[in-house]
Amino acid sequence: MTLTKSDKQLLVALQENCRSSSADLAARANMSAATSWRKLKSLEEVGIVTGYRAILDREKLGYNVCAFTHVSVERQSNEIVQNIENELVKHPSVMECYTATGDADFVLRVIAKDMNDYDQFLNNFIFKLAGITHVRSNITLRELKQTTEVPV
Repeated sequence: MTLTKSDKQLLVALQENCRSSSADLAARANMSAATSWRKLKSLEEVGIVTGYRAILDREKLGYNVCAFTHVSVERQSNEIVQNIENELVKHPSVMECYTATGDADFVLRVIAKDMNDYDQFLNNFIFKLAGITHVRSNITLRELKQTTEVPV
């Protein structure tokens, strides 16, 4: 799907505040409310817009630790790797999970209440997964930028 200038304006407005009224989104994208609604439905149908979420402040909810956890696994069995993938994506502390090149097979963004909570995550979850060969953690000190907005 080729995006028009107004499609892009609509997406920018939506990313800035998905709770904006249809009239406000339409005005920001320089189109009528009916056209804006149709465009938005079309963008949802083709999978460009995949959902709407509230963005929560993890620290205000008591999650004071953010770690990037690099996990290496045995590559002897696709079944082992698939099991690890399935378990990683289900765990509520894993905010993001990527397969990667380099020195780790998976890179995770993990949140925890404190270092003890992160230690429990490692010992009671990660280290118990069959096939894990190496884990390396980078604990963040300050969050300088965190966004869900994709440039359009």
